Amino acid sequence: MAEPESYRMSCSNRQPGRSLLPFSRRELLRRAGGGFGTLGLIGLLNDEGLFSNGQTATAGELGSRALNPLAVQPPHFPARATRVIWIHINGGPSHVDTWDYKPALEKWDGKPIREFDPTFKNTTGFFSKQVGGLMKSPFKFTPRGECGKMVAEIFPHLGEHVDKMAFIHSGFTDSNNHSPALFQMNTGRPRMGFPCVGSWVMYGLGSESSNLPGFVVMSDPKGRGLPKGHAANWGAAFLPGAYQGTHLRPKGSPIDNLQRPAHMTVGQQRSQLDLIKSLNEKHQQTRTAEAELAARIESFELAYRMQTAAPDAIDIEREPQHIQQLYGIGDERCDHFARQCLTARRLVERGVRYVQIYSGGMENQRSWDGHVDIKGNHSQFAVETDQPVGALITDLAQRGLLDETLIIWAGEFGRLPIAQTGEKPGRDHNPHCFTAWFAGGGVKGGTTYGESDEVGYKAAVDRVHINDFHATILHLLGLDHLRVTYLYSGLDMRLTGVAGRVIHDIVA
Repeated sequence: MAEPESYRMSCSNRQPGRSLLPFSRRELLRRAGGGFGTLGLIGLLNDEGLFSNGQTATAGELGSRALNPLAVQPPHFPARATRVIWIHINGGPSHVDTWDYKPALEKWDGKPIREFDPTFKNTTGFFSKQVGGLMKSPFKFTPRGECGKMVAEIFPHLGEHVDKMAFIHSGFTDSNNHSPALFQMNTGRPRMGFPCVGSWVMYGLGSESSNLPGFVVMSDPKGRGLPKGHAANWGAAFLPGAYQGTHLRPKGSPIDNLQRPAHMTVGQQRSQLDLIKSLNEKHQQTRTAEAELAARIESFELAYRMQTAAPDAIDIEREPQHIQQLYGIGDERCDHFARQCLTARRLVERGVRYVQIYSGGMENQRSWDGHVDIKGNHSQFAVETDQPVGALITDLAQRGLLDETLIIWAGEFGRLPIAQTGEKPGRDHNPHCFTAWFAGGGVKGGTTYGESDEVGYKAAVDRVHINDFHATILHLLGLDHLRVTYLYSGLDMRLTGVAGRVIHDIVA
């Protein structure tokens, strides 16, 4: 066993006639006993295969996790992707007006949905007294790419990339309300108190960047607010706090205290942090099982390193003019989202593991929540996101990063194929069916998995629950969702609960 630091220091500076140890024999046994216990624990964990998400652990791995919660961890098997960019279509995009072409809606247009499905209940949506007839899409669909995918006219740029995308047309969730549906899409549960996907990914794999947060979140910068549920959507819950998302403010300084106080020199700040670290580590010596304490110590050091690295990472003005134009920077319709997509690319190429960008704000016309005027609502938000996300795919591909970066496009649920009555018809919430797509990161491009029914009311063939969606994300990152567990309240908790299956048909 390595000699205690205090012992080595006393040996190098000792005076004749003085004891080698600055503490009693009882204190020595107490400290050494803890070390022997740790060695025994390592052996037990190795024997049972319970360490490092089911993998055999070494003393070095156990030590690295204890000293740095964000230390890189090996995947369970070779990963298809090493990082994720999730474009969250906040508010619930209408699948039948974007990617899930339903020519039958032309035939059924204006007719009561009960003629199509007698089991329909007015409580399916959220506004049960504004139920109109089935409504055809206001958008024209055309075949795109070699795969011939039918795409709505509002996605001229993204339509160029359908051969890189894998579509899921049979997703479903358990809630027709935004907050619980957002929680479920992000955490696997339709209620607060559980870690989000990004936190589980950080827990399972650690961070490749020592100078930037491993998990970054960006929200709507046009004054339309945060998504419902706010920071709980990117929280770590019962996992150590080191794994939660770092939210970049859409306006002003993106992170608190990113600049060193003007009155403080670099040396003074370093001395201050060294003192705090020394005190925290001494406090930690008697609390080795408290992961939160290790996370807090690491957070101080990460914050210090970020003061140098973060301003460079988010400074998109360093990009060549042709790259800025590719994303749509300077176009007032999409400039805000273009900047976030370009920032996401700069972050992932610097080792950030997980980035989530929210399109749209709090509710209704401030997001994709098209209760009123589905044509105007979706046209507006498609213009804001189509070119930037298309450019993100192009840019990652030309830099050789797309194959190792998984891009996800998904909201919290879909929308009903019927009209929500009003001056300009919209569509109500639909938990029974949604569409999402993956691109890059080991995905089989140009493919479609699952089907909704004839009018897009319910997932009908190869239905995909949120648990399956999450299991597939972890699989592409080299993680077995059954083995990424965390002991909490006497239970081995995991992102996918007691369910979940990998959608192997969309994996290359």
